[in-house]
Amino acid sequence: MAHGEPRVALLIALTFATGSVDAVSYLTLDQVFTANMTGNVALLGFAAAGHGEVPLLRTGIALLAFVAGAVAAGRLTRHTEPAGGWPGRISVALGASTVLLALVVVLWPVAGRDVLAGLLGLAMGLQGGAVRRLGVADLPTTVITSTLTALAVDEPPRRRRRLAAPVALLAGAVAGALLIRWHPVLGLLPALATQAAVLAAAGAVADPGRHPRAAHRDPADRDPPRG
Repeated sequence: MAHGEPRVALLIALTFATGSVDAVSYLTLDQVFTANMTGNVALLGFAAAGHGEVPLLRTGIALLAFVAGAVAAGRLTRHTEPAGGWPGRISVALGASTVLLALVVVLWPVAGRDVLAGLLGLAMGLQGGAVRRLGVADLPTTVITSTLTALAVDEPPRRRRRLAAPVALLAGAVAGALLIRWHPVLGLLPALATQAAVLAAAGAVADPGRHPRAAHRDPADRDPPRG
């Protein structure tokens, strides 16, 4: 197994979590995305043009909360140099994201939808901002547009892991959508369990300080996509 594969597996798992969170937020919070900010920006554009009934305040809250979470994760992990490992500060940011997901589960029966959308957006922003510091190309966990583009234009040997990201997102969305038939909170459980499992497994990812070979990054892990 190549040294970069454990991290790739964890990021694919986080992409699954993203799918279940967006399924819950979109289907139960009046069509608001809390991870896919491209969708929210498009929805705001539709509303500005007078089409559809987009909850402007809630969509804006989710968008701003996501940005706030990403900024917080970026500052927390600013000086990390993963070099093939999984620095502790990334786990701290991901842990905060997981705590927020758990908080949403607890508060769901009593909190307003705007609050829930904000907390979920903050959680997903923390997740996305943290994993970006890992520098693994094509696996940003909260958006797959650039991944699909790379999947279409790159050579076959590099397509396998890129294909895994949209498949994981789809699977997470299906899981979340199926579980909310019983209760919205159940739809969040796959994301909560997955992120907790990733945190537990992150310690097994090579620390480049203890394993010098991990300092040599896979060429496919360079230059994370933007957008």
